[in-house]
Amino acid sequence: MVSAAVGDDVWGDDPTVNQLQAYAASLFGKEAGLFCPSGTMTNQVAIKAHTQPGDELICSDSAHIFIYEGGGIASNSGVQARCLPGDEGGRITAAQVESAINPDDIHLPRSTLVCLENTTNKPGGAIYSLKSMQAIFKVARANGLQCHLDGARLFNAMVASGHTFPSEPSSDSSHQPIANGHVAEENEQGCSYGPLEVGACFDSISICLSKGLGCPVGSLLLGTHDFIARARRIRKAMGGGMRQAGFLAAAGLFALKYNVNRLACDHARAKQLGAALASLDRSRFITKIKPFTTNIVVFELGEDFDGQAMKEALAARGILVSSFGKRLMRFVTHLDVTDYQIADATQALREVQQDMMSR
Repeated sequence: MVSAAVGDDVWGDDPTVNQLQAYAASLFGKEAGLFCPSGTMTNQVAIKAHTQPGDELICSDSAHIFIYEGGGIASNSGVQARCLPGDEGGRITAAQVESAINPDDIHLPRSTLVCLENTTNKPGGAIYSLKSMQAIFKVARANGLQCHLDGARLFNAMVASGHTFPSEPSSDSSHQPIANGHVAEENEQGCSYGPLEVGACFDSISICLSKGLGCPVGSLLLGTHDFIARARRIRKAMGGGMRQAGFLAAAGLFALKYNVNRLACDHARAKQLGAALASLDRSRFITKIKPFTTNIVVFELGEDFDGQAMKEALAARGILVSSFGKRLMRFVTHLDVTDYQIADATQALREVQQDMMSR
């Protein structure tokens, strides 16, 4: 990062940012890319670039763009959301999308955009099958709608589907990729898929370089030249233009080349966490563990227990967990989580269960 060649990305002349944008776009078969500070910004820029005020987009009722982006759909774009009930993994179907598209009627908002999320966040890191994404894209195209993918954890989905990326030697032996066959065997979503297959299903794609890929900051928005030109103007208006951003882009290039196949390590460690949770008291303490495929494990405490108390008890033992309300909790594995830390978390869970159940 320190040795990266830099320029002024607001003017479009930072060579490392340009290299990152071109590299990511080529992976997905897209014409161009745009580097932004966050995934929320890439999603919100995409929505605004695809729509007009008064339009309606279609998404899952658990979508990050709807729940966790500060009401940006309305405040940034003047668009309303038609939220469809997802399955247990938060996924919607082509049939649902088709039934939600409004007819050409002046009383109704124009349906202009379908937004999917792969992997899903709140529902527990579920992945869409290639067949499902293709079917939704076909419905959208037939009805004149655009498709955007919130791919914050898209590389997790592709690795979990069984896809293997061309490998380059890692400079960190502690993060060597492990075999991801266990993921492919458990994948019931259909055939494996990679960036080109995903790229063919969407008009625009947002990918996060942080999270499992390990970068300190940054996301990319991918699409056609015309779309990215509109997006660049919107990014500027939102305050997302950065000057010598090549220092950050250099980390993104490294992550896309070296840190993708190793996501299978995170999935394996999430599986260990799931097994640790399953070994606890399932009648009173842990009443539900959501199905998980990637690096997110969502579980629910029994009605006699409080999520905030569990967060504090685990934090006191050096383990961080997030909560979705009073009793729904989430673990996420990532680049900096080791097998030793999973063992520590397993022991901490046993201790916290004993403490909380003895009160």
